[in-house]
Amino acid sequence: EQYVESGGGLVQPGGSLRLSCVASRSDFSLVAMAWYLRGPGNQREVVAAIKNNYNTVYADSVKGRFTISRDNAKNTVYLQMDNLRPEDTATYYCNVHALPSVSLTTWGPGAQVTVSS
Repeated sequence: EQYVESGGGLVQPGGSLRLSCVASRSDFSLVAMAWYLRGPGNQREVVAAIKNNYNTVYADSVKGRFTISRDNAKNTVYLQMDNLRPEDTATYYCNVHALPSVSLTTWGPGAQVTVSS
């Protein structure tokens, strides 16, 4: 199990970025995936999630601006980030979409997004 995020960078407010995450897991097409913000310990916040049936959920703060998608043939999940705001500045991580009570122990390096003029 391995996750490698990419696509972060520095962008001006109102700009766009597309994050990618390649997941090395044999059951990728069967699991829900999510993009997270991480806090101390096992704290995490779901930014967006996509189920194996392609249904999606979003945090209120990003609804209408971010779009999550997946390509099962490439074991890749994407996060299209539009109309970025300074408060979106963070490191974004992908992982399976799990209940908060479930501990996720394997994480990738994350993708750093900085929104600044």
